[in-house]
Formats: sequence, C-alpha cells, structure tokens
Amino acid sequence: MGLFKKKGVIQSYDKQNKKPVIKASICNGEQVAGFKDIHTGKVEEVMLMKSPADLEHFKAMYGIDEEIAKEY
Repeated sequence: MGLFKKKGVIQSYDKQNKKPVIKASICNGEQVAGFKDIHTGKVEEVMLMKSPADLEHFKAMYGIDEEIAKEY
C-alpha cells in the first residue's frame, strides 16, 4: 500500500568546492557514496551502496548526471 509516498526532493551540494565520489574498500568491496572537498581532500560520506540501484538513487537525490569516480 503506497498511499503516502515521499516526493523526490532534489538536494543540493556545493558544486564549486565538492565533487561526487564513490569510496570503495579494497578488502571487502564495501562502497560508500559521498562528496570530496576539492581543496582539503576530505570525503563526506552520504550513503552506503549495497546495489546498483543505490547508485541511481544517490544520483537522482542530488541531480547528478555525469559518471561518478571511484576512489580506493
């Protein structure tokens, strides 16, 4: 029963100072989507990615159209 569905609200991020990245673990393959500060290199983790659908959800949530780089 989907009577009360959440509306897709596009959130924003600082496009001038941050870029979207996927932080991937070499050991266990865990992937986390977030934003990397261009100046400091610090990554702000937003969500754990368990499936490819999570990546699409992350892109839709922030209105990202381009490919997201992976960092290990």
